[in-house]
Amino acid sequence: MDRITSTLADGLGAAAAASGILSQQQARIFGLLYLSARPLSLDEIAGELSQSKSNVSLNIRVLVEWHLVRRRPVAGSRRDHYEAATDFFRAMQEIFERRFRWTVRQVLAAVAEARAAAADSRRAAGEVDERLARLEAFFGLIDAGIGAFVRGEAFPAEKLRNVIPLATRRR
Repeated sequence: MDRITSTLADGLGAAAAASGILSQQQARIFGLLYLSARPLSLDEIAGELSQSKSNVSLNIRVLVEWHLVRRRPVAGSRRDHYEAATDFFRAMQEIFERRFRWTVRQVLAAVAEARAAAADSRRAAGEVDERLARLEAFFGLIDAGIGAFVRGEAFPAEKLRNVIPLATRRR
């Protein structure tokens, strides 16, 4: 692997390791494929990254599922070959919808359950109810923003003003 490709693959790997979106190995595979002039086979990817073919195969499946890598037939070869996607907007739509939005909706479900539990408690009045309302407003806004992004729509900044007063009202 040349120095440019190695630098990108290792840099993406390091960034991914901290992100929780992709694994370090998945990001390194993506970086390698992204700078490759042609689709690569599993054997070629494994060799370039000094990884086992089975490890590369497992990681490629995730990248294909996330629309970051796609299979490409190569004339005269019966092996699977892969290339990196270049439509980052489509890839990010998929990641936002499937990874971040799911997490946001888990938080919203937990807030709804906490509010239901609070309705049966004296503790619901005042500060607890206000904190739950702020949490719900914030994550509701994030959910709406992800939805707008996934649909390719603009997300108006003025919607943020609806949450900010809730956060500062207590001060």
